[in-house]
Order: sequence, then C-alpha cells, then structure tokens
Amino acid sequence: MGQIELRVFEFRGWEVDLARRELRALGSVVPIGSRAFEIIETLLDSPGELVTKDDLMKRVWPGLVVEDNTIQVHISAIRKVLGKDRNILKTIAGRGYRLLGDWTARQENFAAQPHKAERTQSPAVPFTTNIPIATSPLVGRETAIEQLSDLVYAHRLVTLTGPGGIGKTVLASEVGRRLFPTFQGDVLFIELVSLSDPDLVPSTLVHVLNLQIHGEKLSPELVARAIGGRRALLILDNCEHVIEAAAALTENIVRVCADVCVLATSRELLRIDGEYAYPVPALEVPAQDLEGSQDALEHSAVQLFVARTRSLRAEFETQGDKLRAITSICRQLDGIPLAIEFAAARAATLGIQQVAGRLDDRFALLTGGRRTALPRHQTLRATLDWSYDLLPEAERRLLRHLGIFPAGFTIEAATAVVADIESSVALGISSLVSKSLVVLEGSEASRRWRLLESVRVYSLEKLAADEHGRAMRRLVEFCLILFSSLSLENEFDATVDELDDYRCEIGNLRAALKWALSSGGDATLGVALAATASDFWVAVSLIAEAGEWAEKALGQIGDATGTRTEMVLRCSLGYALIYTQGMSPRAREMLTGGLALADAFRNFDYQQRATCGLWLFSARSMALKDALAFAREYEEVARERDLQSQATAAWLVGIPQTYMATHGHACERLQWAIDRYPSARRRSDMMRLGADVRASARAHNTINLLSQGFLDAASRTADSAIDEARETNQPFVLCVALAWAAGFVALSLGEFDKAKAFGEELVLLAYKHGLRPFHAVGLCIRGSLAARGDNPEAGIALLRAGLVEMQQASYLLFYPFFLTELAAALGTIGRFDEGLEEIDKALRFAVETDYRWFVPEILRVKAELLLLRGYDKLGLIESFLRQSMGQASAQQAVYWELSAATSLAELLRRAHKDDEALEVLAPVYGRLSEGFSALRVKRAKALLDELA
Repeated sequence: MGQIELRVFEFRGWEVDLARRELRALGSVVPIGSRAFEIIETLLDSPGELVTKDDLMKRVWPGLVVEDNTIQVHISAIRKVLGKDRNILKTIAGRGYRLLGDWTARQENFAAQPHKAERTQSPAVPFTTNIPIATSPLVGRETAIEQLSDLVYAHRLVTLTGPGGIGKTVLASEVGRRLFPTFQGDVLFIELVSLSDPDLVPSTLVHVLNLQIHGEKLSPELVARAIGGRRALLILDNCEHVIEAAAALTENIVRVCADVCVLATSRELLRIDGEYAYPVPALEVPAQDLEGSQDALEHSAVQLFVARTRSLRAEFETQGDKLRAITSICRQLDGIPLAIEFAAARAATLGIQQVAGRLDDRFALLTGGRRTALPRHQTLRATLDWSYDLLPEAERRLLRHLGIFPAGFTIEAATAVVADIESSVALGISSLVSKSLVVLEGSEASRRWRLLESVRVYSLEKLAADEHGRAMRRLVEFCLILFSSLSLENEFDATVDELDDYRCEIGNLRAALKWALSSGGDATLGVALAATASDFWVAVSLIAEAGEWAEKALGQIGDATGTRTEMVLRCSLGYALIYTQGMSPRAREMLTGGLALADAFRNFDYQQRATCGLWLFSARSMALKDALAFAREYEEVARERDLQSQATAAWLVGIPQTYMATHGHACERLQWAIDRYPSARRRSDMMRLGADVRASARAHNTINLLSQGFLDAASRTADSAIDEARETNQPFVLCVALAWAAGFVALSLGEFDKAKAFGEELVLLAYKHGLRPFHAVGLCIRGSLAARGDNPEAGIALLRAGLVEMQQASYLLFYPFFLTELAAALGTIGRFDEGLEEIDKALRFAVETDYRWFVPEILRVKAELLLLRGYDKLGLIESFLRQSMGQASAQQAVYWELSAATSLAELLRRAHKDDEALEVLAPVYGRLSEGFSALRVKRAKALLDELA
C-alpha cells in the first residue's frame, strides 16, 4: 500500500493529526466529535486569523443550514477538551472565531488507508455495551445524531425531550451505538419504562452496571460512589414516570463520577444542575404547496413513510395522487415518527387513500405497531394514555380544554376558555410544555402555544359533552371580544395594521362559528360573531368564506332580524356573491336590503358600502345608466363629507362614464380620484367598498387613455395599476388590474407576451380564490391569444367557454369585447356566417347597454368579416367603416378612429383609390402623438408609406 504525506500541527503539547483525524494531548488521544474536529481543521487553515461563522458553516456543514447555537455547541466541546488552554480558541463577538498560538506543521509518512470518519476501538480494550444492533436504518436523524454526539462530549448530562412517539429512545440508542467505538468507556442502556416503583431506579442501575454493593440499603449517593472513576456513557431511557428518582440518581452520578456522562430520555426535563436540554424535533414535513411534487420525497417524514411501507410491501410506488396523500398524512401527523410508522403499516394493507381518508378516526386506525415494541408504543392511543395518566387532575382538565383550539392559543384565550385565574393557567401551560404535551411557537412579541394534532384530537375525546359545550361557548365569547375592533369604524384603521395577530386565530374562529351555528350550539352568539368577523374574512382574502358564514347566520337570524347585525350580514353576503358568483339576483337582494337598513339607522358607513355594492352590481352587469345614477346619488352626499368620500365619488362617476364613451370627462374624474384619494384609507376602504379606489381607477382609466390615442400612457398605467394592486395583497383587487391590463390594453395594442403573462396569472389567481367572474376573463384572454396565434380552433373553444361563464356570472363589462374577438377568430378559419352572427350580437348588446366606447371597433370588425367573406357590396362595407370613424371621432377616440381609417384606406387602395385612401388615413395618423410601436399604428404607418 502506498505512502502519503499529511501534516501534523503542534502547539504547547497539543497535536492535530489531519491524517488520523485525531486531537492529541502530550501524545494521548483526546476524544472529540467529527464536526468539532473539522472546526479545528478549518481554523488551522488560517491560524491567528478571523474565520467567520459563514465560512465555518460552508466548510463544516456544506449544503446545510445550521443555527448559531449549533456552532456554539461544538465550540464548547472543543474548549472543554482544551481545558486550561481553552483561551487559545477566541470568540470575536458577532463575527466568528480565531485559533491563537504559534502552530507548527510537520510532515508524516504513513500507509494510506481507506478513510474512516470514526476510529475503531482496539479489541484489547475491555469496554462493553448492551445496546443491540439496529434492525433498520434510522431515517431523517443524521443531523440530530451529529449534534448529540458532540453534545455528549461538551456536557455531562444531556436530556432528550419530546412527546410520545417522537423517537427519543431510538435516537439515544443510535447515538450510543455511534459513540461506542471512540468513547473509550462503557456505553450502557438503562431501561426505566417497566418500573412501577421509583425506589427501584437505583437497583436497576446497579444491575445493568454490575456493581458490587452488599449489605447496605441502596441510595443515589451509594450507587454514585460505587461507580467511582469508571468511564461510561449511561443512557437513562423513559424517565418521566419516575422523574424524581431518576433526577436524584443522575445528580449524584454527575457530581461524584467525573468520567461518567448521562444521556437521558424523558417527556420532561430532570431539572438538575448542568442539564443540557435537547428537544427532539419532528421529522421534516413538506409544505402544503409541495403536495404531489417529487420534492416532497426529500423530506424525512415522507422518506420514513415510504421506507416502512416498502418494508411491508416491496412493490409500493410513489407518484401522483399517492404522493399527495402521503404528504397530507405526514402533515396531519405532525411528523411524529411513531404515528407515521402506524400509518405506513395500515397503508401497506388498506391502501394510501383509505388511510388518508380515515385520519379523523386515527386512534382506531393507527394501531398494530411492532410486536416487540413496548405496549404503549403499539397503538397511538396507548402512547397518549401513558402521558395523560401521569398528569395531575388540574393539568388533565387544562389539557382537555386546550383541545378546542385547532389554531393554537394565547394565555388570554386559554384563560377565557378554562375560566380560571390567569396565573394558574399560565403555570399549567408551562408544566404541559415541560412534559412535551404543549408546543411553544410564535415570536417573543406574540407568544402562542399549540397541541400537536394527535394530542389535540385525543384531548377533545377526553372532554366530556357538558365540558365541551361550556368551553365552546366561552371560545365564541372570546372571539366576539377579540374581533370586535374589526367591526367598529373608528377602530378599524388601527386594527387592520395588526392583521397578523388576528390571522393566527382563523382556525379558532372557524371552530367557534361552526359550533355556534350547529344544531347543538348557540345561534344567537353565532349570528353575532358572523357579523363581527365579516370584515376580517375580506381583510385576509377569504371573500368566499365571508359569504358562507353570512349565509349560515342569516338562515338563523332569529331575534336579530331588522337590527344592525342583519344589515352587516346582508352587505357581507352581497359583496361576497358579486365577487365569487357574479351579479346574481340574490346579491342584489342582499345589498338592497342592507341599504334600506342603513338608511333606517342613518349609518353612513353602511350606506356607503351598500351603495357602492349596488353600483358595482350595476356596472358589471352592464346597467350603466343605473350605475351612473347610484354614483351621482353618492356624489351628492359626498360633497358635504371628507376628501376620501369625494375621491370615491369621482371614481364611481368616472367608471360608467368611461364605458359610455365620455372619455375626456371620465379621464379627469378618475385621475382626480387617483390624485386626491388618501392612501392611508386604502386598506380599510377595500373592506368597505369591495375595491381599491386607486388601483381600480388606474385600471379603468386605461380605457380612456387607449381610446384617446395615449397608447404609451395606457400601457404604463396598466402596469402601474398592477403594481398598485399588488401592494394591497388582495386577490380581488389584483384580478381587476390584471384583467384590464391583459384583456383591454395588451390585446388591443398587440402586446401579446404581456397579455399572456398577465392572463395566466389572472386565471391561476381567480381559480385559487374562487373568483369566478375573473376566471371567465382569463379564459377569454387565453382564447384570444390562441386564436391570434397558430391554434384558432382551440382559441374559439376557450372564448366560448369564457363567454358562457361570463353570462352565468352576469359579469358583462368584457362581454362585447370578447364576443368581437370570437367573431374575428371565426372569420380567420372561414366560418364567416357564424362570425357575423356573433358580431351582430355584440353590436346589439353594446347599443342596448350604452357600452358606446367599443362600438367603433365592433363596426370595423363587422366590415372586415364582410370583406373576408367576399361580400360584393363594397359600398356597404365602406359605410360601416365610415360609421366607425364617425362614432370614434365623436367620442374623441383617436385610436379606434385610426383603426377604422386603416381598414378603410386598405379597402380604398384595393379599389385603386390611393389618393382618397391617403386623405382618409393621414389626418387621423397625424393626430397621434405616441404609441408608434403598437401593431395597428405600425400597420397604418406602413400603409401611409406605400400610399406616399
């Protein structure tokens, strides 16, 4: 075997041997973990110089993200073995570390051996272990094993904590197995789970260590003295049910036996001096957006599920719906290894989908653990029974009540539900956290706790029927107080800035509403809570849910009929229906009833909401005259009120005027609204008005700018409308901006890449949030792009589907536009009669509804269809084009006039009337001041050049 050279570094009797990966003191090997050795090796590459934390992480943990305290654990381990020379490892606060000293290097020749991360113990050394060989690999715990291996060298006592089934025992056993070859001492496993009498703890240790103690009553002190100078790693497993005895014995051993380390497993800490707590984490669970993705297989919870299922059914495969179900199962089981193993065992016999669909009955389903497992590890219920039975009655009662919080809880919420004084609840929660039954989460500023889902389901089972009813009623009452600030006009603006605090409570709010509005609940409280929380649902982009709860509450309105509560619920349901279902008679009924109640109560806030809702209903269903009447009515009231109300009035008036083609005045009104609207009111007004005034005004104003020939300004305004909408983080606001930008502007200007990008975002956003009207627009944009591209048949199918969906939702602002797109698409594949039928439908609809702005373009497309069909009465075609130009001119719509003039000039040129064609096109083109890169403008310019 060949000889290679590697360096050995020396300083003050210390040697770092890179070849053998050893740290030696005066020639004797000092035990140290592999990560700690790699830190020393990295620091020796730059002796005396600063090595940053980032550099250490990249070198020692390549490709992994580790926390600062992980590095600190290993640094502590190094300092401990350096002893009196610990100061040569210097910390530079907040930056990194330096290894001080004049280290010299020498070369050593040795026979090259295959690299081993760990040294093998000489068989001559009589160290013993009673840990059995592992029967299967430990999935997802490599990082934990590395950390614990170093912690054992850095601390005399390390306690692994966590709930039942988290894998404390198997992890501690694996750490013992890994350490035994290099520990240079005994590694012994002491099982305490079978002990029913705490007094048996010392004798159990004596038996495992084979200590010779005669004629004296065993005590912790006596056992510690008997161990004496023996070097050992003791793994004390399952301490929680004999916690006092285990703590007393361990404390004496750590104090008396300098060469003994203890690795304990327990659902709560021993709470003795020198103890290092290591909470065993759950396995990694994929995020919800990874369901079904192959990336889910990189998460340890999924890997364990797959490994255990395949061990029982070798042909098991993971793809598509199976992988989606597996990730859902692992998430619902909180990444707890034991529960995942139970689920995998059932999946091997029942199938994945059966297990995923029956987790609500998890305690009956998740049974049948390994025959050799402890009885409390053979069913999920038995695992939790063990922990529950160890609790005092006060903590059992608290745990039962905490089960009603599916979204976690604060101290205030728990206190409200348990109805005890705050201090006792706080102490009880603290105790349950220490026993691994409650998990702390949230930030320092907003501390929350939760139960793991299996613990929560178990706790709810233990909650008696009468206890459950009282607890749920208190939860509803707590939510009424908590969400009340979101229902008060004078507090809403301040509260809406703290939405994250309320967002955490969504699951609890749902649970409270579900119980209150159920047959066994309290309908009076439920109706009140539904009204109180109505604005909250909109604030967190759950508009459909706002409508669902309002509908349920109105169905049980009872004594609240004719009150402010009914007014609130009617307006909430009306808006929700508009955005999710469209302009249905039910939506109008709700808003009309809400306005009547608001007028009766002289409640300006809800007069404003209901009026805006009815305006929105009228505008979107193409009752433009009604919409303008509502806007004028609002404008009269707003004259005497604040700037926000006046800007809102300008926005309401400007939008119907846009589609009725009074472009100049409409543009002024919308721009005035954009310039004057107070930005500080945006978030709260979105809840009241169902729209963002600034983003909406910009989106609609693109029609005026486009029609008047300000094409570059129209494109910029469309982009800025989207930017404004994104700031709100509200899907329905962004859908408006995307629809106008992609549908009206980008398609009209021939900006097809932009139309595709915005259109696809619109489809996905509308689908995700159940905004059916905007989904219809997105389908039509897809269809228009396909029809203008190389797949007109597919485009026609998409356009028809989108138009049907628009009609069903009575969302008709885009209807004539996309009917015209459909007619043009039919013409491109020779289906002229169908195209003419659709264009006539579009023209009738536009005329009947005062949708005047697009009439010039409808007339132009009709003329083009007639020409494509080979219609021989060119005079009629010419008249349609001149009529289009005339209407566009009357509207001051230069762009549509240019479009018609270009088509007319082409027709005249075909008839060899070049001079007349030039006379028609040149003056219109001359009035254009921008937008020369638009496709139609380029077409006009090319034709002018040919005519000249």
